[in-house]
Amino acid sequence: MRDDVQDYYGKHLSGSGDLQTNACCDQTPPDHLKPLLARLHDEVISRYYGCGLVAPAALSGARILDLGCGSGRDVYLLSALVGEQGSVVGVDMTGEQLDVARRHQDFHRDQFGHGHSNVAFFEGYIEELDQLDLQPGSFDVVVSNCVINLSTDKAKVISDVKRLLKPGGEFYFSDVYSDRRVPESLTRDPVLYGECLSGALYWNDFLNLSKDCGFADPRLVESRRLTIDNPAIEARLGDIRFYSATYRLFNLDGLEPACEDYGQAVVYKGTVDEQPHGFMLDGHHYLPTGKVFPVCGNTWRMLAESRFHSHFDYIGDFSTHYGIFQDCGVSLPFEDTQSSSSGGSCC
Repeated sequence: MRDDVQDYYGKHLSGSGDLQTNACCDQTPPDHLKPLLARLHDEVISRYYGCGLVAPAALSGARILDLGCGSGRDVYLLSALVGEQGSVVGVDMTGEQLDVARRHQDFHRDQFGHGHSNVAFFEGYIEELDQLDLQPGSFDVVVSNCVINLSTDKAKVISDVKRLLKPGGEFYFSDVYSDRRVPESLTRDPVLYGECLSGALYWNDFLNLSKDCGFADPRLVESRRLTIDNPAIEARLGDIRFYSATYRLFNLDGLEPACEDYGQAVVYKGTVDEQPHGFMLDGHHYLPTGKVFPVCGNTWRMLAESRFHSHFDYIGDFSTHYGIFQDCGVSLPFEDTQSSSSGGSCC
C-alpha cells in the first residue's frame, strides 16, 4: 500500500484538482496567515493536499519538523513564522513532490527576507524517521497535514515523534478520522487509501494509540465533518462518517489520564502576537487576556512547561488535590446525595 500511495501522489496526481474527494481539502486560513500564503509559489500551492492548518502560535525561533511535507507549502509558511533564528525540516517519501519543493527554495528565501535558507528537505518514510539524520529531542514542534492516515505503521510514527521532540515540545497535526473502524476490505483499496479515507483511524483508537505512545492527554483543537462529494465513493463507504481534525499532543511525561483539580489557575498576558485578546489552547480552553482562569493540572503543565511559559502568570501548585476538574468532561460517577433510608446496613 505504501508503494501505491507513493505512486498516487508522485505520478497520478498533478494537482489538487485531480483528487476524487474533498478529504484533502484546505480550510480558510486566519487573517494573519493570508499575506504569507499569498507569497508562496504557485506550483507549491497547486501540489498541496492538506486537510487542515498546522501553524500553531508562538513559533518565532522554533525548530520544526514537517512529516509528509509534499511540495513544501507548510514548510515555507512555517519558515516565515519561525524567522531567521528558526528552522524547518520537511520529510516526504515522494521524489516528485520534493523536486517541486526544492525547486523553489531560493524563491521563498527571497520572499521572506532570510539571509540564509532556514529550510531543508529529506526524502524518506515517516515510518522510518530513525533512519534519517534527525537528532532525538531536537525539535520544538512536529507538524503533519493529512499524512498520518496514509502511514502503514502509525504507532511507529507517533513513537518516533515523541523521541524527536524536546521535553515540552508538541506534535500539532491535522488528519482524517472515522467514526468507526474502517473494514479491512476498504483499507486494501488504493484509491480510497490515497484519498485519505480508508487509512483513517477510528477516533477512539487514535486516542488510545497516542496514550500508548506516551502522549497521555491528547487535545482536540478543531474538527469538521467531511462530505466526500463523490457519490460512487460515498456508496462504497456506506454509513462511515469521516472528519478532519487537528490535535495537539504535548511531550510531557507524567501527565495524568484525567483532568485533575489542584486549585490552580493561569493568567494570559496577551503577549502572543497573533492572539492578543485571548489564547486558544484547544477546543475547550480559550483563555481571555488578563482573566484568572482555573485550569486542571495537565493544562497548567502544558502552559508552564512548554514554549508558552513566558506568556502566562501561574497560580497554585500541586500540593492539594480537589478531585476531578469539573469543566473537563469527567465527573464523579457516584451519587452525591445521602440516602435517608434506615432499612439497610453498611459493611
